[in-house]
Amino acid sequence: MNHIHIETGKHWTINWSDGTTETLSTPLNQRIDQLKEQINTQAVDGGTIDQEVIFEQEEQTLELAQYLTEETNRPFVCGQPEDFNEKVAQIPWNITYYGYNPGKNEYAQESLLTVGNGFMGLRGTTPEMEISDANYPALYLAGLYNEAGSQVADKTIYNEDFVNAPNLQKMYLIIDGNRIDIEHNQVLYMKRQLDLKNGVLTSWATLGLADGKKIAIQTQKIANMENVHEYVISYTFTPLNFTGEVVFVSEADGQVYNYNVERYRSLTSDHLQVTELQAEKETVSLLAKTNASNITVSQQAKLRSSHHLLANLTVEQETNKIVQSVPLKVEEQNSYTFEKTVLVQQYQKEETIPEIDLQALAFPTFETCLQQSSEQWTTLWQKAGISITGDLMSQKLLNLHTYHLLVSASPNGNQGLDASIAARGLHGEAYRGHIFWDELFIFPFYILHFPETVKQLLLYRYKRLEMAKKEANEAGYQGAMFPWQSSLDGSEQSQELHLNPISKKWKKDNSRLQRHISLAIAYNIWLYWHNTQDESFMKSYGLEMLLEIAHFWESAAVYNPVTKRYDISHVMGPDEFHESYPEAKESGLKNNAYTNMMVVWLFEEIERIKNEFSTTEFSTIQEKTGVTNKLLEKMDNIKHQLTLEINEEGIIAQFNGYFDLKDLDWQHYKEKYGNIYRMDRILNAEGKSADDYKVAKQADSLMIFYNFSKEQVTTILQDLNYQVPADYVQKNLNYYLARTSHGSTLSRVVHAQLAAMVDDQELSWKLYQEALYSDYRDIQGGTTAEGIHAGVMAATLYIPLTTFAGLDIRKDVISFAPNLPQAWTNIQFCITVRGIDFSISVSHETITITATQATDIEVNNKKNKLTANEKTTITY
Repeated sequence: MNHIHIETGKHWTINWSDGTTETLSTPLNQRIDQLKEQINTQAVDGGTIDQEVIFEQEEQTLELAQYLTEETNRPFVCGQPEDFNEKVAQIPWNITYYGYNPGKNEYAQESLLTVGNGFMGLRGTTPEMEISDANYPALYLAGLYNEAGSQVADKTIYNEDFVNAPNLQKMYLIIDGNRIDIEHNQVLYMKRQLDLKNGVLTSWATLGLADGKKIAIQTQKIANMENVHEYVISYTFTPLNFTGEVVFVSEADGQVYNYNVERYRSLTSDHLQVTELQAEKETVSLLAKTNASNITVSQQAKLRSSHHLLANLTVEQETNKIVQSVPLKVEEQNSYTFEKTVLVQQYQKEETIPEIDLQALAFPTFETCLQQSSEQWTTLWQKAGISITGDLMSQKLLNLHTYHLLVSASPNGNQGLDASIAARGLHGEAYRGHIFWDELFIFPFYILHFPETVKQLLLYRYKRLEMAKKEANEAGYQGAMFPWQSSLDGSEQSQELHLNPISKKWKKDNSRLQRHISLAIAYNIWLYWHNTQDESFMKSYGLEMLLEIAHFWESAAVYNPVTKRYDISHVMGPDEFHESYPEAKESGLKNNAYTNMMVVWLFEEIERIKNEFSTTEFSTIQEKTGVTNKLLEKMDNIKHQLTLEINEEGIIAQFNGYFDLKDLDWQHYKEKYGNIYRMDRILNAEGKSADDYKVAKQADSLMIFYNFSKEQVTTILQDLNYQVPADYVQKNLNYYLARTSHGSTLSRVVHAQLAAMVDDQELSWKLYQEALYSDYRDIQGGTTAEGIHAGVMAATLYIPLTTFAGLDIRKDVISFAPNLPQAWTNIQFCITVRGIDFSISVSHETITITATQATDIEVNNKKNKLTANEKTTITY
């Protein structure tokens, strides 16, 4: 192996693998560029660097070994050559940030360093940090929402927000009467590292005080993955160059508010009232209730110290907080450690809140939580981890995305929990923590690995079915119309007004017209049913939801006697840039292609599912929903007569009239603005409207190819009696890709799958890599600061299994058509389908698979029989 070792200092010495050495002595940034060039030109496989080398680049604090690893996709580590193998094994499992870059960079890092367990998420701040423009500590609990009114122009707008819960993480030091924290002191050194294997966040900081004193602080934080109502923090400080007096402070702080999203800051941000405070020396309790939804958050915390340091602890109770102070006489170079264990519960307004007996509560230690949580994480990784060889950085990011999906929802965290997965996980307040159609991209991850968790997530929708029926009725439809944005009770939570951050003006928001959300829910119900055969769920919940959703679309379809086809009007597609026709007085579009094709699929599927249940079982659900046989016959007619607009080349118009829109001068806007992801905002700020142009935020009509194979889409078109050329998929991809700004990170994933479908492997890999790096590199210029993008993270975990390993779980038999990227030599993963656990390994030549039960699979359309618990290798 061609490994190098670099000795740093005033000059750098490169020790090449052939025994020769080379010295670099140019200025630092130039030296780094020289080193990178040498590595690339001499095909170096990796190397060691004798110590951390910290440098600044583009307002980021970077470390040399990590920088070289990410720039070259080859392993570089700090240490000696004998440390290489051990440390390289950790690279894909550690997310590390150096330095402190307050503002959006810091906010983004905090999102990506979040610890959580599906019930709670704690942003990756250190205990000293407070809410400010510089950094943002937050505790989010799944389902914790509150509605508040805000004055906007001349009217009051109501929004239901994802609430930042009281902060019991807070710990800090007071030295010479001054509070010591990261934001207001000189940061001499700072490093934060998240261990993805066990969910432990560790921080190291060295701070310089005004009088020359230096202090080192190390903290660790865990959200327990076994008992999801616990988190624990270890806090150690070391006076480096002084002996004297220090006060250690721990707070239970109820004076919190929402501040994560800059564009929301002019709106009402206070959502909580502290209702009860208790303190018994080391142990405290804080209860707070949301102002309107009346959800109570109950937290109790206990301080521990291994050095009997709590003897002089004092407690002060203020209006909305409890402050525990420990005066200490400290000695230079001695370390002092405190632990804080926090218990967290939330109670809905109708639930009884138990009396808090602080003496009776059990507070596990850091080590106990670490052991419990690590065991759970090990089990989760065995089920959900994807292992690849040949591509170090892709492996790291696949691990990162798997980790954050499990922080957002997990088998333990969501058991019995009435919540679904927010578009930004439990990581930030963008979209107000609402539940979107991102479920379409997220749920397959859980269907393949944790089907019981999917059932919990789908029950969130079922419990809001009556509200969806009410929403449909009020809008003049039948059946169930699920909201575009959902939170507490399932009522529509889309904003009425939207702030354009470029023009700083508010405009009407029509996004609630994205009625296709109901079709995403139907798709997930079907995919869950298809891959679990959970008859109990379907009889009790699934069939009812499917029929109510189908009833809605039947009622939305209006027969046009001129065209002799049905139209669906007043909708928006996934694109989101197009809300209405140019100069139109009313909002909405006619015959969105994705929506109409999904309706055809739904009507086809209901006909098939009907035959999988007895007449009595199906008619029971028909009676409950009012979907009579006559309505089913009408659906059968509609599925052959819905309208699409298709031109002579086979391009499926995004909606009726799309081809009449103006073309956009893309080159002009790229040169003028650089980042044109949000072309709608750019055009609006120029006094124009995206409604007038052929410009899309993300894949729209092409989305149908993400949900289904080319063969099934072709069947849908045939059902509608439309003829398209053989290469229509390629033509549609080329046409829309040239007109899409990728304002949503999901857009790249969909286009990557389509590119692979038409055998453009280079484009597929490029788009997939952009999606894979999108949050880690925050390619949208600050949106990761507001929370991770759970949908794209889940989709980048789905593509390796489906597009690359070739897995298709939509057929009656599990099938594979492998198409592994050149950058990968092998992929390994586990899935659970219809109660059978599969262990799968795919290379460029073979697929090796073990199943826990005897079953059949297809590989490149050839049937293969698997014997229970016997490894089978198939050359394809």
